[in-house]
Amino acid sequence: MLPAVDLKPPFNITRASHIVLHVSDLKKSRDFYVKIIGLVVSDETATECYLRGLTEAGHHSLVLVQTQGEATCRRIGFRVYFDEDLDVAFKWFKDQGLPAAWAEVPYQGRTLHVEDPFGTKLELCAHMTVRERMFLKFEQFTGAHAQRLDHFQIFAPDTYKSCEFYSRLGFRNSEYLAHGDKLLGAFMYRKGTCLDLAIVENTGPKMHHFAYIIPEPQLIFTACDLAGNFGYGGSVDRGPGRHGPGGMLYVYLLDPDGHRIELCDGHYQTIDTEVEPVRWEAASLSTNVRWGLPATERWYSHASPFEGAVLNKPEKAPSPLTLETYIQQQIAAKAA
Repeated sequence: MLPAVDLKPPFNITRASHIVLHVSDLKKSRDFYVKIIGLVVSDETATECYLRGLTEAGHHSLVLVQTQGEATCRRIGFRVYFDEDLDVAFKWFKDQGLPAAWAEVPYQGRTLHVEDPFGTKLELCAHMTVRERMFLKFEQFTGAHAQRLDHFQIFAPDTYKSCEFYSRLGFRNSEYLAHGDKLLGAFMYRKGTCLDLAIVENTGPKMHHFAYIIPEPQLIFTACDLAGNFGYGGSVDRGPGRHGPGGMLYVYLLDPDGHRIELCDGHYQTIDTEVEPVRWEAASLSTNVRWGLPATERWYSHASPFEGAVLNKPEKAPSPLTLETYIQQQIAAKAA
């Protein structure tokens, strides 16, 4: 069912590191992520804003870039352990016939821009400017007190082939979503928790969401309350609830441009090699939630396109049980 994992990959990706988003109104987006999510501004210019969580020493985990065009996801970023990993990665991607180019990126230095086989825009860096961790500056806390970037979820037109690619780079599955022999969702990690990258089959490549860890469950409700107070009540996209895969408490919100962010509490460790992936049956209502109702159609279909990426549809369009369909089924059952 799952592709084989290379436990000694050609270069060492250590974790999900950062994400770069295009936004239509930099000030508005900055306020959303500071006042509601609780991120800290590391640096900003007239066209860019660099933010980090309260426990993060790295200069940024979220970069907002003012755009006059479409509010896309520019890239998702991963850290590698050594500078030489970047050189090995450059050759490896070139050998696979995949794009690879060097860039000099502020606060990261030498950075490698690459793409996976479906055109997902990635960047790899080995270093980042260090800033003070803010988790003891209680008087400065705002919003939901977001601690650190945890993971990304992407859409790919073929989950198995995408999972196979990242398995070659040492990503392991903590859990996976399947129907019969068909792999529909892969929950993959490098840092020894259950997630760095989630892959779900749908038209892609697209960035479905990125997630920050929060320290206390009640801060999920704080984020929802603040979203309502600041005029974003309708952007509470899914939850609060508890996931099946991972078991985390969560809420999803849409930022002013529709980029989706998840806030969730911590999850379990997966460091040891004998830990086996957990299978979830896609046909079950409880696949994604331990309690609560299914998500709306918007949650299953809406995602941020990657800058300049060509979209491809899966061989078979996904047909999840949405909230709208679930309600219609309940109405029909009562009328019968």
